[in-house]
Amino acid sequence: MSNPSWALLAGLILIAMMLVGTLIARLPLSGAIVYLGLGLALGPCGLAVIDLHPIDDAALLELLAEIALLISLFSVGLKLEVPILDWRWAVPYRLAFVSMVVTVLMLAAIGVYGLAMPLGLAILMGAILAPTDPVLAAAIQSEPGAAHDPMRFSLAGEGALNDGTAFPLVLLGLGLLQLHELGAANTHWWTMDLLWSVAGGIAAGAMIGALIGKLVVYLRTRHQSATGLDEFLGLGVIAVSFGAAQLCLTSGFLAVFFAGLSLRSARNFPLTGTQPIALGMDQPATHSHHASGVMTRGVLDFNEQLERIAELAIVLVIGAMLPSTGGLGILWWFAPLLFCAVRPLSVVAGLLGSAIPIHQRLLVGWLGIRGIGSVYYLEYALNHGVTGATAQTLVNLTLGVVSASILVHGVTVRALMKWFDRPVDSA
Repeated sequence: MSNPSWALLAGLILIAMMLVGTLIARLPLSGAIVYLGLGLALGPCGLAVIDLHPIDDAALLELLAEIALLISLFSVGLKLEVPILDWRWAVPYRLAFVSMVVTVLMLAAIGVYGLAMPLGLAILMGAILAPTDPVLAAAIQSEPGAAHDPMRFSLAGEGALNDGTAFPLVLLGLGLLQLHELGAANTHWWTMDLLWSVAGGIAAGAMIGALIGKLVVYLRTRHQSATGLDEFLGLGVIAVSFGAAQLCLTSGFLAVFFAGLSLRSARNFPLTGTQPIALGMDQPATHSHHASGVMTRGVLDFNEQLERIAELAIVLVIGAMLPSTGGLGILWWFAPLLFCAVRPLSVVAGLLGSAIPIHQRLLVGWLGIRGIGSVYYLEYALNHGVTGATAQTLVNLTLGVVSASILVHGVTVRALMKWFDRPVDSA
């Protein structure tokens, strides 16, 4: 297709999504299912206007998935109002670290004993499919200003954290396939790929978000400057935190998430003799009691629009690439095993001893939505030496599992959350 044709198609899709957006919101399913079906219709099995292959176009697809993830991770960080050092982060950390490792180990065992994979490929497959998705979990994310909901907060926090914590395990799988340097006795992997990458990414993002947030609030409240252009601020924080983290050989995904979280937590420093603006009145960006909230709200509003566009684009591409799987014969047992056994058991292991009620643990165990993170790590692996039949196997499993997750979780999530939010009879 020519550039004008692409522009026309993209414009028609965006306008159509706006026109039917209210209708989609009323359907008992997620918008991602609609995007997936539209992508299938526009792909080789339909109108053949989107012709992307997960192996041949791996570099482009990795970049697109990376951008979508960065936008989403920053948005999630802005939405979560729990301070970084708050005890309520214990559950998301347990899900993102303990449950993540258990999931990878269980999937690796399935790969070795059920699919006859070598150990390195099995671990790589497990690391690709283990992360839950912050982009597609919009229906269950915590929203700014809402009362704290431990279940929603845990799912949103896990989805944001495990896109970064999965990366060392992806590198471990590549290393066992002789496609990444692990070092003598795996020392490079333990020190640089795992410990330094995770801890450094968290520290870099938290510091950058806090410093930029404090600077902007200071300039707005003390000098009535640096107002407006919040979209520039949001994109700038994403780029600076990701770039700085990558240059320091740390996790860019964790850095962007914690930059958003720190920016959200930027404190106001009220001037002596001033009072908060009364409820219902405007909240100027330069008011010393409200500058931080106005700043983060403006950044988040813009980022949420980008997040929706990114979700539409990536899920369309996933739908269009489904014919390239070359067969999903094992998906009939692999996907149910992942959704109904591996994920719930990993959540049980991660939440041992926690005070979360059993019905919330069951919801967390079911709502482990797979999506953009898995696509990114698939394309990363393909760009770092995975080829041939091995590459096709990973493509088949990843695209099949992600599509199945979009369908089954998209159909059930709204009904389950409606049940979860039902009023409890005090009698």
